[in-house]
Amino acid sequence: MLSIENLSVTIRRPGRQVAALSGVSFAVRPGEVVGLVGESGGGKSMVARAVVGLLPGGSHATGRVRFGDADVLRMDDAALAAHRGRGVAICFQNPRGALSPTRTIGKQLVDRLATHQEMSGERAREAARELFEAVGIRSPQRRLDAYAHELSGGMAQRVMISLATGCAPELLIADEPTTGLDVTLTREILRQFRHAADTDGRGVLLISHDLASIAEVCDRVVVLYAGTVVESGAAAQVLREPAHPYTRALLRSVPDVGGRPVVATPGAMPLLTEAPHNCPFVARCAHADGTCSSRRPATVPVPGGGEWSLACFHPQTRPLDAGLPQTSHTPAASGAVAASDAKPAVLEIEDAHVVYRSRFGSGGHHALRGVTLRLGQGETLGVVGESGCGKSTLAKLVMGLVAPTSGTVTVAGQALVKQPGRPRPRGRALRRARTRAQLVFQDPIGSLSPRRPVGDSIAEPLRAAGLSPAQRAERVAAVLDRMELDRSILQRYPHELSGGQAQRIGIARALVGEPDLIVFDEPTSALDVTVQAQILDVIADVAADADRASVFISHDLATVRGFADRVVVLYLGRVVEEGPVDVVFDTPRHPYTRALLGSAPRLGGTTGSDGEAVELVKDLEEADAATGCPLAARCPFVTDRCRAEQQELQSYGESRAACWRVPELPALIGRQAVTP
Repeated sequence: MLSIENLSVTIRRPGRQVAALSGVSFAVRPGEVVGLVGESGGGKSMVARAVVGLLPGGSHATGRVRFGDADVLRMDDAALAAHRGRGVAICFQNPRGALSPTRTIGKQLVDRLATHQEMSGERAREAARELFEAVGIRSPQRRLDAYAHELSGGMAQRVMISLATGCAPELLIADEPTTGLDVTLTREILRQFRHAADTDGRGVLLISHDLASIAEVCDRVVVLYAGTVVESGAAAQVLREPAHPYTRALLRSVPDVGGRPVVATPGAMPLLTEAPHNCPFVARCAHADGTCSSRRPATVPVPGGGEWSLACFHPQTRPLDAGLPQTSHTPAASGAVAASDAKPAVLEIEDAHVVYRSRFGSGGHHALRGVTLRLGQGETLGVVGESGCGKSTLAKLVMGLVAPTSGTVTVAGQALVKQPGRPRPRGRALRRARTRAQLVFQDPIGSLSPRRPVGDSIAEPLRAAGLSPAQRAERVAAVLDRMELDRSILQRYPHELSGGQAQRIGIARALVGEPDLIVFDEPTSALDVTVQAQILDVIADVAADADRASVFISHDLATVRGFADRVVVLYLGRVVEEGPVDVVFDTPRHPYTRALLGSAPRLGGTTGSDGEAVELVKDLEEADAATGCPLAARCPFVTDRCRAEQQELQSYGESRAACWRVPELPALIGRQAVTP
């Protein structure tokens, strides 16, 4: 279906030149899902642009991109217009940004059907409804009249899939389709692409840096580094027994919910101005020698590997985990966690509710419901759950950015917002109290002022606290050294930083005021796996400070397990399970926790909680929290008692769970597994 042959793309701009792709070759067959993986800047999106004929201005392409009998690089405008609808369709990384904000999603899909399938009127609208229903959108007739801002992240991505498949393309390209989605949505979205290949016979090119997620659905994998293909072959072979040092480094950087250690790869990908004359991975490879520095390895087949090939002078055959340390991020010992009540409390939340009132006076959204937490010095608390479960509201509550509707919240013994029965500091005392808790944001570059050098952004908390210029300079220099950043970076602006550098700056800004509590809100979700591993090392070092507490909020269960001491599982604003992280992850009690762990990807195509996974019967709906157990509408083991009674946390060994059926669950799951 698609055959890319020796594709090279050079982008020429005034004063600079970038070799984006150098001699890339691979193919996609009908009914096949091919994963295109690698770090940011490796050329993955440039391959997608070449396939749809959307290369950036100033680019010069050589080689061939054959689709059927035609070469995309040599198509005229009319041929490209037909090719982009019926031949190839693309699902973009940011679905909300790709959808028009001023037109209903139904109108956008109907227009596409009218253009590419020559439908009209009611037939196009009925086809649009059927497409929405096919990708699992509930109440599809009603959703046709919705706008992009009214959709959740998972629903917006399903709409993008509908827009792409509505053209009946032969090839479907998905560019980072699961970035920012929680584990249950990620699993469901990837199943949609697998279904498109198996049922409709479409070819699928799946671009991602999340190797663990795509391992379950891909037939073959192509690994890109600095615009070159370094390894390709059957997904089961490449991801189980990688031979190229870069593929091995990528896989070692992937957190695993089973607790496998994460190993960060030092250095960064080079930005090439011309096609490489040596191995592009030479500066970061532990096996490189003089040959690697002087010559570029040819792509050769792996003996006995079928379609498996790689470009390396020193292919590796040892098991992936051979010689690795037993652990990478070390949480506090269980005895220390058990004794946390004896430590001074840094964060105390007592029966906190948060209700966002409606702008028009009636109704509202109940974001948190009766949350109670205590966090001592030196502890790291992980907070997990799907999008919409209240994780970010909890972060705002801790930071004093929202006030509890009822209940109390104190940080280092002080309330940061007005609360019933609690004194609140004012003026300078309030500003000083607010420095006791600091937040590391999800979007590192977006959280920095684009008009100020990063040095000013780091020093801002110190300026607000009244420190002198000399004291500010000393503190900023010390925190930069801890982040392993050169001091010349202080004069740069956010757009001049890489994602990893920007996140280190964000952590430095949070750390410079020496707070008692740091809240990490999805700090690695926007980073590729190798940069993520480096940032996790930095976060683990910060979280290890004995006089500071940390809250790590994430939908990525594997990163939470890496260094959290305790974990709480949120569902629609309620804590449904809590306990030591190893206990909760190894022996989950609540059906929702089991469902999350069952959806968590593992390399090799398996998922967490083998043999204990729970399949939820529908998507999350906030209205489900109104009465009884909030999970009742989705739980396969629901009873009338679950629908009628609210569930309180009960102790089960070292953990607590809000479910009265916990003792019966193993037998119920066993029966569910054998039911046709």
